[in-house]
Formats: sequence, structure tokens, C-alpha cells
Amino acid sequence: MVVRGEAGIGKTELLRYVADRSSGCRVIRAAGVQSEMELSYAGLHQLCAPLLTRLDDLPDPQRDALSTAFGLRSGDVPSRFLVSLAALSLLADTGARQPLVCLVDDGQWLDHASAQTLAFVARRLFSESILLLFAIRETGTDQTLAGLPDLELAGLSETDSRALLDSVVLGRLDERVRDRIVAETRGNPLALLELPRSLTAAELAGGFVRPDARPLSGQIEQGFIDRIEGLPAHTRLLLCAAAGEPTGDVPLLRRAAALLGIAVDVAATPAETSGLVTFGSRVRFRHPLARSAAYRAADADARRRVHRALADATDAQLDPDRRVWHLARAAAEPDETVAAELEQSADRARARGGVAAAAAFLDRAAELTPEPARRGARTLAAAQAKYQAGAFDAALQLAAAAELSPLDQRGTAMLTLLRGQILDTTRSSSAALPVLLDAGRRLEAVDAGLAHATYRDAFFAAINTRGLAGSDIVTVAGAVLAAPMPEVPTRRTRLLTGVATMATQGFSAGISLAQQAIDEFRTGEVSTEEVLGWIPLSCRIAADIWDAESWSALSDTLVRMARDSGTLSVLPLGLLLRIPNRAFAGQLDEAQSLTAELVAIGEATGAGFLATYGALFTEPWRGNEDGTRRAMDELNQNVFTRGQAKVQSDTQWAAAVLYNGLGRYGEAQVAAKRACENPDELGLSTKALSEYVEASAHLGQAADAADAVRTLRKMAEASGTDWGLGIAAYVRALVATGDEADGLYREAIERLDGTGMAMDLARSRLAYGEWLRRGGRRLDARAQLGAAYEMLTGFGANAFAERAGRELRATGATVRKRTIASHQALTAQEAQIAQLAGDGLTNPEIGARLFISQNTVDWHLRKVFTKLGIASRREIRAVLPTGAASSA
Repeated sequence: MVVRGEAGIGKTELLRYVADRSSGCRVIRAAGVQSEMELSYAGLHQLCAPLLTRLDDLPDPQRDALSTAFGLRSGDVPSRFLVSLAALSLLADTGARQPLVCLVDDGQWLDHASAQTLAFVARRLFSESILLLFAIRETGTDQTLAGLPDLELAGLSETDSRALLDSVVLGRLDERVRDRIVAETRGNPLALLELPRSLTAAELAGGFVRPDARPLSGQIEQGFIDRIEGLPAHTRLLLCAAAGEPTGDVPLLRRAAALLGIAVDVAATPAETSGLVTFGSRVRFRHPLARSAAYRAADADARRRVHRALADATDAQLDPDRRVWHLARAAAEPDETVAAELEQSADRARARGGVAAAAAFLDRAAELTPEPARRGARTLAAAQAKYQAGAFDAALQLAAAAELSPLDQRGTAMLTLLRGQILDTTRSSSAALPVLLDAGRRLEAVDAGLAHATYRDAFFAAINTRGLAGSDIVTVAGAVLAAPMPEVPTRRTRLLTGVATMATQGFSAGISLAQQAIDEFRTGEVSTEEVLGWIPLSCRIAADIWDAESWSALSDTLVRMARDSGTLSVLPLGLLLRIPNRAFAGQLDEAQSLTAELVAIGEATGAGFLATYGALFTEPWRGNEDGTRRAMDELNQNVFTRGQAKVQSDTQWAAAVLYNGLGRYGEAQVAAKRACENPDELGLSTKALSEYVEASAHLGQAADAADAVRTLRKMAEASGTDWGLGIAAYVRALVATGDEADGLYREAIERLDGTGMAMDLARSRLAYGEWLRRGGRRLDARAQLGAAYEMLTGFGANAFAERAGRELRATGATVRKRTIASHQALTAQEAQIAQLAGDGLTNPEIGARLFISQNTVDWHLRKVFTKLGIASRREIRAVLPTGAASSA
């Protein structure tokens, strides 16, 4: 739950109330600190510190990620999602041993990484004995905690406000003054306690309230400032030091105070007497506004003196980053030595996965850099880090600042690339495309490999808008073909050149080179970087050129590698390439499982449209008209996808598949015609050609499908694959007659049988059986229709299975009635967990796959056992349908 309210409304007291009444529970706490907002995972570390003795109980990848994020070990930059999953596992494991209460105060001041991680955890607490309670002041428009249960704290009632006010005002208070104070404080408890202390006796007696009205939190803070300014000078300086050192470390504060010439025991007494702060095992301010007031009450020179002392008092070996941060705050003018140290801190922050912290260090380093060219380079690095941290507006502002500095050729190219990346993320692929192209051209002279990677990304931006067709892709292709290439081509440059040639000279011209590169990616050794960077384009082109073997193998490699590395920037794309592959393979349950994984990622990242795209590849095959229509509508209306030509093609392909399965051929023909208006786009636009031919054949309009048949045949002959040639034979058979049709159907079935594309094989058997029945060959028809019915039923392709069943009954055969299996009573998540358990995955592995805790997995599995009538996970395979528990 998120407790929201203005400063002083009582959020902290409410959390204290919860802690005091958490009998039998373990209570852990964290509080956001404004000055630590740039230190990634500082808040999460504060919360989890008491639990770190259990780190070794976590799965190795999670343990390593969390340890690296907390700076407990060195290693590769940890995935934010692995860190989040590790935090979930750590808290869930603790909660399984003893009910756990997690209290997070001042959530608005949590560092970004901690806030995102704890929001991730909060959204995945299902069966755990955990209470996670945030207290947050409403500031800005940050939506990190959006969607969690809310409790909005209002002010006290008028009666209670009067009682509280009376308890702190000595002497008689004019009734009209009381009413005014109650009205102006709006029942804010802290304001009722603090504001009267800043008013003179005359003001209290006569109501002569100062007219300089400020927002309530400003009034409260000003009240604290007024009280601080009445304290002795050495006490004010001590309070400033305590406010500038956010950890509350008393020994550290004492060392800094000694350097400032302050006797802590003497200076602390007036501060404690005033009720502003307590010096115990830790320094605790009365309220966060008292802390900020203590800092603001000091002038700039005093603050710099305080930070210099804090830097000198901080151990450079144990806490180098906090030390250099204090040094940076102490600097009154450019200082290359401090700037260089900040740069080193940025490197350490990146190694812990703290890109937001790295950005803050680099930003300040740039400000302190005296030499203009180096300042520009650091500003650009800060902008790149801000982009990686998701702070796009700040990244653009820093990019503009970097542009004012004398950047070298590489810096200018990288700045252009950054602008393109930000546009691609925040606006649209079409807006980003010309900027990415410009960046690619600039990079050619300074970094050929990065230039090629930029052109690769530009290809994807173009494909996302119109597929492999249109002026955009031709422009990218022209840039690629004009770019310098190595004397000895690599598989990367072969892929780029092949795709560019396909886009400019036609499918047949570039397919050979693209196929060679794809084969090399499939059969050769590939690094993680290469898999995540280049396999997506290879995989997409493999599907476009009817290379079933490469599509299946590369999509499997991509998904596995993205999972293993925790790279959730790539995993959604990998799943979107894998899901249709599994659907065409007849593995609809597996495709559904992958779609559920995509849903989990969408919930974790806010990219819900990803899951919608997953449904577009499964619901039509199942004959689910409502689900298909819902996915189509959501994609056509989503701000990220609406208006894209590719989305139009994909959604209309889905409608064509749906209606062909339901036997509504007129509607299928209309949808397929829209989907394949430009088959040069490839992708599902090309796949829609076969849907158009099938619908037209059933409508007796074979002549209308002649162009589609010729196009598919030409593409299949260019590809030379059994999948492509099998589809070409299938569509030719649909519009042929006599012995020619019979031979083509047989050829299609023979070719498709070895491709792994079982859905196309089953549909070919269905169409052949329908043709045989119409020709009076009932026994031959039964064999084909029976095989098709069994396959389609096993796949869960319900509409096509019903079509096959009707045809089979028309031959006089008895059709086995399909029963609703017990597994269909499972929810989507239960079904997915059951399938993964059937595959042999352990509870922690399933939890990692679905971004839930292993306790939640166990909870779901108990419900699965009850619904399926089994007693253990070993029995799952026996009760799930064929293919449902197959490996992804």
C-alpha cells in the first residue's frame, strides 16, 4: 500500500504506529533521503541490509546481481530485473520464515533504481506473508508506484485540530485566531504543532499573521528555519553537517565536526533542546523538512565547508563515491582532479547497474571540468547515462549542452546517435529513422562496427513501420550499400547487405546473401553481445524468407540467451519472434506460455502492448473471435502502435486466419486482401497471401487469387526451402483441378512434413481431405481429414479442428467427441506454471521466468494439483495435452 499525503500530515507517525503493533513480525525499514537520490540502490540496500546474511540462499544469478548492485562484489553490470527478482526472492524467503513488515518512508526521495525495484516487488506479492508499506509525499508526476493500493491521508477534523492546537499553545488564544490557524493549516498535524511556535505572542493574541503566504510545506519548513536561525552559530553549523551527511553516522559526524572546530557535545545540546534533532546511535531529525531546513539555513560558504569536512572524514577506501560526492559539493570552481574522481565513481556505479548514479556523477563532473573539449565529452557521457536511466528529458537537455562544447568527430556522431535513440524510444520509429541514418553516416569514419549496428537499428525502425517495403527501408538500404564494408565480409555485413539488396532490388536478388549470413549465425559460435544485437534481425529475416529451421533455432537461442543474461530490453523482442514460430509449429500451448511470460514483462516494464501482440499470434488459431478482436483493437488504438502499416498488416492477417478457421470465407478474403496489399513488406503480409488464396478458393473465385499464387511461387523458388516450396504447392493445389491438384497437395504435405511447421502441414491435410471428399474419394478423404483432425485438436486450433470434424463426419466416419479437459479449468498463470513444471523447471526457475517468487509458484501449483486431480508435479505431463509441456 502507498500512503500519500502532504508534508506533516502524519505518514511517518502512521508507519511508526504499524511498527509498534507488528507483534510476531519482523520489521525492516528504509527511508528516502533527498541527498542520496543519485546513489543507485541506496534505499534498497538500506531496507535489505538486515537480511543479507541470507544472500547465499538465492539462486546464483540473483545472488550475484544483488551483491554487485550493493557493491559487495565486483562483476558484470547486473540486470535491473535480476536485481528486482533477487530482492523479491530475498524478501519472500524471509517472509516464509516469519511474517515480514517492510516500511519505506519518504518514498518520493528514494533513488530511482530502488523505487523501481520495490515497485516491482510490490506488484508481485501474492501469497507471501509480507506487508510492504510506502509513505510518499505527492510531488511531481512520477508514476513508479502507480497502480498499487492507495491510502490518501487527509487533515484532522476541526474538533481534533482545535484540541491539538490547544495542547501546544500556552496561555489564552483568541477564538478568532484559533479558527484562522485551524483553517489555514487545513488539519495538518505538523503545521498545528510547529506554526504557533513561529508566531509572536502579539500575533497569537491579535491574529496579525504575516501576509507572505506560502505553500503549507514551505510554511512548515520556514518555521523550522526560523527556529534554527535562533540557535548558536556552532549549533547551526553542526546541524548543517548532520543534514549533509544523510546516513546518520554519528562517528563520521563527530570526525567532520572536529575538522570544523565544533565540540559536538556542546553544540548538540541546544539542537536537541529545541526538539529539532536527536543524537543517539544515529542522527535523527524531527522531520525531513527539519533536515532540509537545517541545510537551507546555512549560506553557500558554510555548506561548502561542511562538505569538505565530510569528505575528509569519509574513508576513501571504504566509501570513495560518497567521499567524492562531498568533494564535488565542496568545490566552488572547476576542479579537474575532483571531476576525474567523479568519472571513476560513475564507472563504479555503472558496474553496479546504477546508470542513474553514473549520470549524476558525470553531470557534476562536467560542471567541474575546466577544459571545454573534455567538458563536452563528459556532458555527452552524462546524457547517454541519463538516457539509459530513462530520464529522457534530462538526456536531451544535457545533449543540448554537449552540443555547445567543441566535440570531436566521434563525439558529434555519438551525440546524433543518442538523439535518434531518444526519438525512437519517446516518439516513434519514423521520427527516429532519419536521425539514426545521419548517425550511421557520421560513424562510418570513426567506428565502422558501431555504424553497422546503427544501420541495423535503422533497419528495425523501418521494419517496425512498414516491414521490408516503402521509402524508409529503401533509404536505409541505400545508406548501407553506400557505406564502406570490410575487404573480408563478415556475417554481420553480409546480413546488412543482403537485407539492403532485398529492399532495393527485390526479394530474389538479396536472398542468397541474407541466407548465407543467417546460416552462419545459426551454425557458428556467437557471443552474448552478438546474439542480443544481431540475432533479432537474422531471426526476423529467416521467417520472411521461409527458412523454418533457422527461424526456430535462432528464436530459441535468442530467448534463452536473453533470459540467461537477464536482458529484458531484448527478451520481449525475442518472445515476439518466438511466439509466432511456436504457433506455426502447432505448439499453441507453448506459444500461450510464452505470451504469459510477455505479459509478466509488460507488467514489469509498463509495455502492455507487447502482451497484446503475443495474443495476436495465438487467439486466431484457437478460433477465439473475442480475443482476436480485442487484440486487434488494442494494437490499433495503442499510442505506440496505432497507424503503423505493419500493425495494419498483422492485425488483418490475424482476422484472415480467424475467419478461415471459422469457415467465414468472405470475411477472411476481405481481411487477407487488406493484409497483403503490399507483399513486399514480407512478414505476415506475405503469410496473408496464402490466407487470401484459401478464402478465394472456397468462394469459387480461384481466378482472383492468381496473382497471389504467382507471388508466393516466385518467392518460394527464390528461397528454395521446403517450407516455402511446400506453401507454394499448397496454394497452387487450392486453385488447381484434377491430377494436378492431387499431385500438388501430395507435394505440399511431403515438403511441409519435415519443416517443423506443423500448423501448415495440418491445414494442407485438411484442404486435401476437403478436396478428396468433394471428389467422391471418401476413404482417401477420411485418412487425410482424420490426421488433420487429430493434429489440430492436439494443437488446440479449435476452429480448424471443428472444420476438419465436420468434413470427417460428411465422409460417414465417426468423429471422436472432444471433451473439455480438466486442464482447461486452469487460469492462464496456473496453466503456464503447470507447463513449466511439466518441463522439469524448479520453483525458483519458474519464479525467475515469470518474475514471481517461488512461494507464489508453490501456491499456484497446489491449486493446479487440486484442479487436475494429481498429487505431484511428476504427474503433470500425463494430464496436460500433447505439446503443452514442451520446452520453450
